[in-house]
Amino acid sequence: MSNQPGSSTAAEPDQPEAVAEVAPAPGRPEYAPGALPLALLSIAWLAAMLWSTREAITSTAAGVTAISLSAYALPGVITAALVTGATVALAATNRIGRATARFLAAVGTGLLVGLVAAVAINLTYADNATTNTIAGTTAAAAIIGGAMAGARQARVVAGLAAATLTAQVFVVVFSRARDPLSELFGAGETQQSVLDAAKWVSRTESLLAGLIAGLVAYLYLAWSRRRAERRDGAASTLRWPAYLMAGAGAGLLLLLTEVIIRIGGRGLLDLAAALSEADQVAQTALGTSRVDNAIWVLFVGALTTLILFGRTLGPRDGEDEEDEPAS
Repeated sequence: MSNQPGSSTAAEPDQPEAVAEVAPAPGRPEYAPGALPLALLSIAWLAAMLWSTREAITSTAAGVTAISLSAYALPGVITAALVTGATVALAATNRIGRATARFLAAVGTGLLVGLVAAVAINLTYADNATTNTIAGTTAAAAIIGGAMAGARQARVVAGLAAATLTAQVFVVVFSRARDPLSELFGAGETQQSVLDAAKWVSRTESLLAGLIAGLVAYLYLAWSRRRAERRDGAASTLRWPAYLMAGAGAGLLLLLTEVIIRIGGRGLLDLAAALSEADQVAQTALGTSRVDNAIWVLFVGALTTLILFGRTLGPRDGEDEEDEPAS
């Protein structure tokens, strides 16, 4: 075969084929793999949180402390409602192409989830102002979660929802280890030693929850990329800000939970704080602890995800060329 310039049969040197990174076609939505199973898990978790809250409030041991128990349980219910609204909306809008239609459908789905949860609360809880507060804030959280699902980066929303759900389940499981850890951290007979030990237990919980959230967020994004490549033949590139947002998402949702509680649940918190001076101190301490926990989870989760993402990056093309010996 001729290798002369201009020959149609000239052999070209072997060149590695570049794999194109393409974005979804215009008008086609970004697909969030696993949205339906994630939605079902979130619904189950929200139902479990509502059931456990009801059992605590209506138990004979609660008595006049029902308001305090409601205020204590409200953050977990609100976080679960945020995640459920987002995941159910993702599952419902996964195949909707137009951005406006997708956002409106996501908000509508969140509204439906919120209404169902509010009706369930009003039908199963005692008919009082506390119940109305829980129902209203739960519905608002589900609507906000649904609006989040209308974002363009559906995989990022699904990743942070999965991370938040996993972190919340871990916190419940971790509660069984708090007493042994308190003793390990030096809780003794004095009140100061108990407080110091509780602080270290809380920091340990936040650190581990952040690590788990960051790991789950990264694993979901990596898995969703492989699923998208098998499904479409190519996947849109997610750069480091997307991984950062997914990793920090659990902490951001916890902070959003605190905002919703302090706006929509202000009446319940005030009632709980007005019961006694000790309750007032306890509610203030709990609010501060929740914010500190959210900040820890946010930064640890974001850092974990960025480190894992950074380990997948190879050297730049220019650096490869510099490393090659001159011929």
